[in-house]
Amino acid sequence: MRITEIKSFLLCNPRDLHIIKIETDAGIYGVGEAGCSTREYGQEGVLRHFRECLFGMDPMRIEHIWQVLYRSAYYEGGRIITGTIAAIDMALYDIVGKALKIPVYQLLGGACRNKVFGFWTVGGLDELECADRVKEAIDGGWPAVRFAPADRIVPRALRTDLGKEDGTNVFDVRQSMAATAARFTAIYHHTDQRIPLGIDYHHRLSVAEAAQFCQMVPRGSLGFLEEPIRNENPDAYAALRAMTDVPFAIGEEWPSKWAALPYIERGLTNYARVDVGCIGGLTEAKKVAGWCEAHYIDMMPHNPIGPVCTAATIHYAASINNLTWVEVVPAFNEGASDVFPVTVERRGPCYRLPTTPGLGVEFDESAALKYPMKMHEHPHLQRPDGSYTNW
Repeated sequence: MRITEIKSFLLCNPRDLHIIKIETDAGIYGVGEAGCSTREYGQEGVLRHFRECLFGMDPMRIEHIWQVLYRSAYYEGGRIITGTIAAIDMALYDIVGKALKIPVYQLLGGACRNKVFGFWTVGGLDELECADRVKEAIDGGWPAVRFAPADRIVPRALRTDLGKEDGTNVFDVRQSMAATAARFTAIYHHTDQRIPLGIDYHHRLSVAEAAQFCQMVPRGSLGFLEEPIRNENPDAYAALRAMTDVPFAIGEEWPSKWAALPYIERGLTNYARVDVGCIGGLTEAKKVAGWCEAHYIDMMPHNPIGPVCTAATIHYAASINNLTWVEVVPAFNEGASDVFPVTVERRGPCYRLPTTPGLGVEFDESAALKYPMKMHEHPHLQRPDGSYTNW
């Protein structure tokens, strides 16, 4: 079996997605999905280079192909590259699973569980409905919930109107910390501590701000604090780790096992937020999970994109022993039924393991052409003094 064609689809349904389709001379195709949203054009450019490497290769040589794609340009790595490799890697596993007539998790060592639980992001802590959603999550059997911080002063929708001067892109960190801590504490006491509650600060805090925030909520109340600071410098997390005993959830931006290395070896995270669509696919994500298991670090996969990446994440989660929960974003996975007529099935808080060969996703490329990508940027935020800050 040989690779004969690689197709790229940039679509929006309901959010921007970069889907690739790899075809073979055996009539079997595989689909994959690239991570790193808002940089899809860059990934499409990388794929143009990779096409020349992939034509004629044996799709069953997944590890070999990964090494060729990652190392052949001499300048290795980077999230745009590894996000593209991730899509190819998923598609190759899809092909091999279909060829052998087994689900992908069987290729990864078999199932460690018979279902995969997710956690629910119930919204921002400044939303009036937030407490009701937490109760709904508990009543619905969700094992954990996550909040976005209180930041109603910034728009939640993805925007293209950058550089606004009307104040709607201002993020006041001190206001956010105070409001987030107050509302979180109230909800924590209201839930009677029945399930873990986490907050995702999305890299918006400094080390000092994050340390202070951890002191603003009751000790032991935070099930996890996700990505409170930027992760380029592990020493910054080491400094923060020394200031608080709050569990950290870090890793959604790791582009490779090498980026994950210091966080794992130095015990800087308690939950590894590996993103199958960013780190280079199932091949690389599986290695990081084994590494984490040796250090008693639990996996909590990041999964914010579309149906193909979700399917790959569920197969990954099924195959690793050290799993807590996967991220579930129903709006990005359950609104594209004409493009993806068959996907992995979620019932309430959990996914049953797919039984169909490959990833268990069907892709209609003619339907995909009806939903061209709508170029967007995530909000460009600034602090009250006009300086840039992370979204």
